[in-house]
Amino acid sequence: MSDARAEVIMVRPDERAVVAVPPGPPPLVRVRRVVKRFTGVTAVDEVSFDVHRGEAFALLGPNGAGKSTLVRMLCGILLPDEGRITYAIDGEERPRVDPRRIGYLPEDRGLYPDAPVLRTITYLGTLRGLTRDDAAARGERWLARFGLSDRADSRIDSLSKGNQQKVQFIATVVHDPAVAILDEPFSGFDPVNQDLVVQLIRELRTEGMTVILSAHHMDLVEVTADRILLLHQGREILEGTLGQIRAATSAGRNVRVTFDVAPDLAAARAATGAIAVEPGAPGVLVFEIATGEAVGALLRALTELATVTDVTTAEVSLRDLYLRAVDDAGEREESAMAGAGHP
Repeated sequence: MSDARAEVIMVRPDERAVVAVPPGPPPLVRVRRVVKRFTGVTAVDEVSFDVHRGEAFALLGPNGAGKSTLVRMLCGILLPDEGRITYAIDGEERPRVDPRRIGYLPEDRGLYPDAPVLRTITYLGTLRGLTRDDAAARGERWLARFGLSDRADSRIDSLSKGNQQKVQFIATVVHDPAVAILDEPFSGFDPVNQDLVVQLIRELRTEGMTVILSAHHMDLVEVTADRILLLHQGREILEGTLGQIRAATSAGRNVRVTFDVAPDLAAARAATGAIAVEPGAPGVLVFEIATGEAVGALLRALTELATVTDVTTAEVSLRDLYLRAVDDAGEREESAMAGAGHP
């Protein structure tokens, strides 16, 4: 008998296919058709995904998308009303996981305000299975990475909000968990420290830690995550690498064209046949063209309309991909309702 097993794989919410899954180790985290309701509101609606060992996986969406509810279910703080979540940290899938193998950064941060910084980190490390000496030594190393060695004996409430966030982050990973679950890890940081958190997440992943993060900072997720799950109103819209999401949304490239005097928007769209044309700064139009389309063809059409002074190209941003995916999901839902005879 073959060791292969059948499993439902979802690319889009309305596209399910049963495929043979080859034998091999299970994903580190498996989430299947999870539902969570709160007093008449479905916060998470049949969400499924896998997280593989050593990757950075992002739950992405605006406030109210269901990210924090999913995170709390992953940590065991909440239980799903339907569906299942399993962990395979030691190779065998189990419905529960030793909390010492997880690092959890909650969205609502909370530290003892009158406690010294290093003592706080040490105490929280011992709660996660470290000896006191080991927790203190690790805490000192992490404080050095964040440039906070000179604040080890300072009270938590004497730190800036950003530095308190750093201490909370250290407390989350000081015990070297198998999985770090970070709920809005970029919140409360200025751009410089947001970049520092991005770099640290990359380093943790390189060191073998699996990272699950929820965020609405799409530009930061774009440079942090290996794979992304797009959520909207508790439902999954798309899941995959950034490249797979680009392909699924038929996204092209953005060409930013600066003119001496910008042509009429409708005329520019008609002349170029671009997927989309949007106004930018004064004298600038942004054209979206298919990935394989030559920029030269676009420029030849535009020079018939106006004088071009500068051209730059870029991939369509994750923010734009998300908005397009939401629109596509809404259109599919309306089409399905119409086909079912709903008014």
